[in-house]
Amino acid sequence: MGRVEGKVAFITGAARGQGRSHAVRLAQEGADIIAVDVLEEIPGAPYGPATEEDLAETIAQVEALDRRIVARKADVRDQSGLNAALEAGIAELGRLDIVCANAGISTSMAPAQDLSEEIWLDMIDVNLNGVWRTCKAAIPHLKAAGGGSMILTSSDAGLFAFPNIAHYVSAKHGVVGLMRTLALELAPDMIRVNSVHPTVVDTPMVNNEATFRLFRPDIDDPGVEDFKEAATMINALPIPWVEAVDISNAVLWLASDEARYVTGVALPVDAGANAK
Repeated sequence: MGRVEGKVAFITGAARGQGRSHAVRLAQEGADIIAVDVLEEIPGAPYGPATEEDLAETIAQVEALDRRIVARKADVRDQSGLNAALEAGIAELGRLDIVCANAGISTSMAPAQDLSEEIWLDMIDVNLNGVWRTCKAAIPHLKAAGGGSMILTSSDAGLFAFPNIAHYVSAKHGVVGLMRTLALELAPDMIRVNSVHPTVVDTPMVNNEATFRLFRPDIDDPGVEDFKEAATMINALPIPWVEAVDISNAVLWLASDEARYVTGVALPVDAGANAK
C-alpha cells in the first residue's frame, strides 16, 4: 500500500469505466485525485454519455478511501476549460504528479471511405487532440513539481489495425507518436511519458450493440455471447476481455516509483493480442 502516497493525479474521462477505475486504484495507493469528464452526448456514439450521477459515484468511491478529490465538468476539446479545471484542482490539492490522459470515445463504424467528415473530426479531436490538450495543460505543473508521470491511454488499435474504424485506429496510433515525442522532450525535466494499450475492456464504450455488430458482421442481430466468441479470438489468452482494473494496475505501476526509469514505452495490457 502507499505506492503513490502524497501524490496528486489528474484523470480525464473519470466519471465511469477505465477513468473511474484509475481514480479508485490510485486513491487506494494514497493519491489524491483531480477528475474531469465531459458529461455530454457525443455525436455518433452508440452508448449513452456519462452523467453527473456517474461522476458523483467516482467522488464517493474515492472519498470512501479517505482521499481527497476535486471533480469538474470539462471537455478535452476545450483547452481553456480543461486548464481551468486542472488549475482549480491544483489550487485545492497543492500539486500535480500524475496525469492519466484517459478520455476517449467510440463512434460510428464504417469503411474509411464511408465515414462522414464530422465523425472523423470528432474522433480525432477527442482521442488524439484531447490527449495532447491534456498534456499541454499538465506539463507546466509537472515541471513545477520537479517531474512526474504521464500515462496516455491508447489501444491495441494504436499498435495494429482493425477494419471499419479507421478514425479510431488513426487517433490511437497518433497517441503513440505523441507519447514517444513527449518522452524525449520532457526527459530533461524528469517527466516520464508512457502509453497503455488495452485489448477489449468490459466498459459501456465496448459493451454495446454497435461493437457487437463490428465484431460479428456475419450475424443479423448479434448479442453479447456472439461478441464474446469473436473477442476471444483476438486474444492469445482464452478470454474475451479484460476488466478496467487490469488497466488501472498498469497505470498505477507506471505512475509509481517502481517505474521510475520507464519512459517512452507502449505497454500492452491485452491478453497477448499484440503477440498474435
